[in-house]
Amino acid sequence: MRSRLGKIIGSPWLAALTLLVLVAVRAWDPAFLESVRLRYFDTLITSTPPTPSSIVTVNIDEAALDHYGQWPFTRSVYAHLIDDLYAHHAGIVVMNVLMTEPDRMGGDAVFAHTLERWPVILPNMPADRMKNTPRQPSLAVIGSEYLDHLVTYPGILANIPLIESRAVGVGVVNTLPELDGVNRRIPLVVAVGDHLYPSLAMETLRVAAQDTTTQIKLSPVGVDKLRIPQFGPIATDPLGRIWIDWSYSISSYSMMQLPDDFHQAIVIVGVSAAGVGNPVPTALGALWPHDVQAAVLATVMSGSTIQRPDWAEGAELLAILGLGLLVLGLSRWTYVGLGTTLLLLLGLVPLSWWAFASHRWLVDVTAPIGLLLITTLHLYGAKFVREYQQKLQIKKQFGTYLSPALVEKLQRQPELLRLGGESRVLSIMFTDVRGFTTISEHYGENVQGLTQVMNRYMTAMTRTILNHQGTLDKYIGDAQMAFWNAPLDDADHAWHAVQTALSMIRDLETFNAMIAAEGVPPFGMGIGINTGMVVVGNMGSTQRFDYTCLGDAVNLASRLEGQSKPYHVPIILGPQTAEMVRGRIPVAELDCLAVKGKSIGVRIYTIAEVASDHATFLHHYYAGQWTQALRVIPTLAAQTPVLADYYHMMQTRLEAGCQPTWTGIYTATSK
Repeated sequence: MRSRLGKIIGSPWLAALTLLVLVAVRAWDPAFLESVRLRYFDTLITSTPPTPSSIVTVNIDEAALDHYGQWPFTRSVYAHLIDDLYAHHAGIVVMNVLMTEPDRMGGDAVFAHTLERWPVILPNMPADRMKNTPRQPSLAVIGSEYLDHLVTYPGILANIPLIESRAVGVGVVNTLPELDGVNRRIPLVVAVGDHLYPSLAMETLRVAAQDTTTQIKLSPVGVDKLRIPQFGPIATDPLGRIWIDWSYSISSYSMMQLPDDFHQAIVIVGVSAAGVGNPVPTALGALWPHDVQAAVLATVMSGSTIQRPDWAEGAELLAILGLGLLVLGLSRWTYVGLGTTLLLLLGLVPLSWWAFASHRWLVDVTAPIGLLLITTLHLYGAKFVREYQQKLQIKKQFGTYLSPALVEKLQRQPELLRLGGESRVLSIMFTDVRGFTTISEHYGENVQGLTQVMNRYMTAMTRTILNHQGTLDKYIGDAQMAFWNAPLDDADHAWHAVQTALSMIRDLETFNAMIAAEGVPPFGMGIGINTGMVVVGNMGSTQRFDYTCLGDAVNLASRLEGQSKPYHVPIILGPQTAEMVRGRIPVAELDCLAVKGKSIGVRIYTIAEVASDHATFLHHYYAGQWTQALRVIPTLAAQTPVLADYYHMMQTRLEAGCQPTWTGIYTATSK
């Protein structure tokens, strides 16, 4: 269960599920994602170089309070300020000061008289109740039944009638913060009851354009069209909002230090004295309300069409899904996938900036980048976990029967590992201890001593196998099985197997010399090596399996090891092994043998330098000419001492008549 769960968790394709979940999260669009997206839009909008505008703000600041000595001022002060502004060649004056109660100091009449002489635009403010009677809005509305689709308020705070009626225009001053409290989009119209009211910026633009009405068409989705006939259409979202373009620089002055000439600029007056005015949070930080209104007016007048296109949401979702699937598909090539992902992540931001610079489109890349990054981290994290688990599995599975260098190579290149059973040519070796009975009798009841010496023997022989790139398959009592050319390719596997056998014989001599000093009888060894096609891979049950090989070539290798004793040679090679090493090492043919259980004979060989008469001996032997064969044996035994016991065995066999029905194949009677 744990293994299956680990495979599921480590599967890179689980990242596909993560991708779908992330696409769903983006479609749901939680507050966190929206907040990050809005902050990114702030960066886009505020990064534009500043552009001069024909709008100026005048501040009722601390210097004004110090001069007049109280707050609020009598409205005659506002009247004198308006016179001064027009004396300094203001184009239109916008008083962003709400006057909902009569002036207790009696300045209303003076201020009303000033409004009759000069064009001044005044504010209203949305509220949860009605106060005073707002001026009838100068709006021509089509589709008034859809007013509830806009930004709506229960009531409105208007100026006192004496003042409200004498203003050249009245507009609503409101803010509409986003979920993070920052004002980025301001409605150009708001609904109160059955009426629609223009914003202060829209009313100022109407007055500046010397138009009598603002026209608006509503539809079931909200604002369809908004225009001032003498100015032209104004692009908004369905709620009638526009994105404030903060790139327009607006000059600002204290009411106590006016410039010599406003050059017919629109002048917006507002309160900025500390403790009196309340700043508004914006993308540029905290700004005074009249500065925000100035920025809105500059945005509308410039025709700036910063917008979030209708297709943007769908395009961003498709980008997350499409790019995520691309990354998933390319992940099978690790570096190609990582390189492509990096290019995508680096390319999305410039693309978004280009869209804003060229078309004023607000296209979000924070969600595609963030969610694509999460998908990539999951994907390659899963690949890392899977590869790490694979390396651990390789180390666990092969650490006991491969050399550390080969295990490390498999861990670096797991693709070299072919698991599950495949047919391939291997060179298989079997070894067995000779004289084990004598060694066992030496230790008697000291089983621990016998175990220790056997462990020392096995350690010495195993070291030799691993040092020659062999794979140790298993221990079978006092026997060993090893093979070459799996799991790693070894084009010279037969040679490495033979070299291992020769090294084991030499190492055995060193081992025997060491234990002889301890009084332990010497170990003998028989080795059989055969090369042939087998099936190699993980074999066993679901509970336990081993990496091993199966096939007739394996059985023959085992039988050859068993025949090393009757043939009196330490090493016996199968025919294909002998053929693959012939010419690099002296190989001597011993017999054509049908091992026990087989009827077909195979030529068997050993490693030895033989006299030229050896071929003559074999010729007579296979032909059944045993008298002639016996005649050359004494000479051969004298010329090749290492094979003397073999020749004496063959002499005994021939003198006994070999086998009744002779076909040139000797049938073994024992394993």
